[in-house]
Amino acid sequence: MYCNGVDKGNSTATSEGQVTRAVKINEVESQVGITKKNIRFYEEQGLLTPRRNSENGYRDYGEAEVQQLRRIKLLRKLGFPLEEIRQMQGGGLTLADGMRRHLVILGREQKNLEQSIVLCQRLSQQDTPLEELDAEALLAYMQTLERDGTTFQNMHSHDRRRNMVAPVAISLTIIVSLLGFAGLFLFGLASDGAAVPPLIIALVLGIPTLAGGMVILVLVQRLREITRGELDEAKKY
Repeated sequence: MYCNGVDKGNSTATSEGQVTRAVKINEVESQVGITKKNIRFYEEQGLLTPRRNSENGYRDYGEAEVQQLRRIKLLRKLGFPLEEIRQMQGGGLTLADGMRRHLVILGREQKNLEQSIVLCQRLSQQDTPLEELDAEALLAYMQTLERDGTTFQNMHSHDRRRNMVAPVAISLTIIVSLLGFAGLFLFGLASDGAAVPPLIIALVLGIPTLAGGMVILVLVQRLREITRGELDEAKKY
């Protein structure tokens, strides 16, 4: 519950001059029912911009941020992609227009689901082991349906793919830069005409290799979060 604050060190003033108590992420998580990971995720996506406390640098959340998170949660539970929420927040898309566009998408999904149900019903009537399933014929039938507009894939996968691009690109850039630096350093040493000690070569090549390995480990962990963690969790809201 937000009220006029008496603790001036932990309060913020609204545009109307009222003072509201700023809270930390744990309390927001409890009030809205969204995990801290998802709150951070929405901040990274630019859907939420809490203030920074000038004294300790922590994020401070007020009632405006809590209400904004509730609206995001509502739209995510209805299946809205992040980009359309961003457009509605920015005024590029009205709520009514967003809903009309989403109804079109839901209609397509309903058609896709109906086709999937029909196909699954056909398969349920085949009392045969999986090893005897004529997958080639079924895939050909599905391709015919896809040419007519049916989609047999996760409609949220584009969110996942888009969020994989940045970490992969950054990681590759870091690794290439490390290897390039090591190569230039060794080239500079070799150009002097003197023999380069094996220990120096091992250090010059070993440090970038170790750093590159750490970057790859972080990248793998990040991709796992995207494919199995935060987006799957965020999709629930």
